[in-house]
Amino acid sequence: MEAIQGEESTLSAAMRRNLVLLACCQAVGQAGSTLMFSATALSIITFYDRHELATLPVTLQHVGVMLSVFPAGALMMRMGRRFGFHMGSLFGMTGSALCAVGLYFATFWIMCLGGLILGYAVASLQMYRFAAIELAPPSYRARAISWVTAGGVAAGVIGPMIARATFDQIQPIFLGTYLAMIAVHAVVFIIMAFIRFPKITAASRPTGPQRSLWEIASQPRFAAAVIAGMVSYGTMSFLMSASPLAIVACGLPQSEAPWVIFVHVMGMFVPSFFTGNLITRFGVNRVMFAGALILAAGVLAALAGISEWYFRASLMLNGVGWNFMFVGATTVVTTCYRPQERGKAQALNDFLIFGTTASSSFFAGYLQDRLGWQALNEFSFILIVIALLAVAWLKFQKPPQHAIV
Repeated sequence: MEAIQGEESTLSAAMRRNLVLLACCQAVGQAGSTLMFSATALSIITFYDRHELATLPVTLQHVGVMLSVFPAGALMMRMGRRFGFHMGSLFGMTGSALCAVGLYFATFWIMCLGGLILGYAVASLQMYRFAAIELAPPSYRARAISWVTAGGVAAGVIGPMIARATFDQIQPIFLGTYLAMIAVHAVVFIIMAFIRFPKITAASRPTGPQRSLWEIASQPRFAAAVIAGMVSYGTMSFLMSASPLAIVACGLPQSEAPWVIFVHVMGMFVPSFFTGNLITRFGVNRVMFAGALILAAGVLAALAGISEWYFRASLMLNGVGWNFMFVGATTVVTTCYRPQERGKAQALNDFLIFGTTASSSFFAGYLQDRLGWQALNEFSFILIVIALLAVAWLKFQKPPQHAIV
């Protein structure tokens, strides 16, 4: 305990303030993503008869992340984190507005365009965890990531609360939810202005030789961590995207979907209050291995029944397993690149992860429509086995000597 208190004493009041504000941005911004998941599939099936494509705007959001991570990372390296995050909020407001317009005019392709543009906002949101380690000392890396990720706890309350309060207030149904998403991104824009990020000057820019993306990616430790992150996020997105459709298909009321998303998001982010401490105490490999087992437990709960409590238990465990895997994988990735390589290394990590989530969210809607909820969960076992193999591989890799500081 004394060792932990000694590490925490190195975190100044200004650092704590910045991390708390960044966690607030995470909370509000993640609430916007929760609204997108809660509303999109159910709103589209009200006017579009091809239900197997109901998750396509969410899939295109992930594609938008893939297309955005490299330019967003390069912009932040050149102009600074605050400018880059503000740009993300502007894209978030624009994408949300397009989704609202598409729903109002019952135009599927406009909603798809809105999802694609929202990808830039989500790409920026995902970089909060990397910005966190730049606001804290090196010994606090895992906890800083965990702190900011914990902002999703508030998102788990804010998102479903807004969804339940707005989905039927303006016609067509769910239009009010998309309008609320615009306000959510505007709030993030405002909060971000109060965070003091390190200034970008010619003297402060990291210098030195940079390795190619292939050299960075071919490090066994980097590759194992990214694979674990891809599988954890892919499995989570696969089941989360399909759950609103599955809930309705199983005869449960549509109002159950926000509750299931609520317990899922709680599972995703409540553990962040102690995930960093668990990594410090037990090691990142053990925490990630536990995460894979918890993901498997969530699948077993889904296969056990189709009442509301089975859905809630399944998605809650799914969220906890994701948290352990994702925070652990992110912590490992931050030890695999030099300071001057961080922009492209972080972008590569997120590009690969969201390539996986784009595929998984698309196939989630298709497989749910064609094969059903049970088949989705049975397929998820394959992904979890891959995650276990990646964690096992990671255990035998030595930490590199050129970690970011």
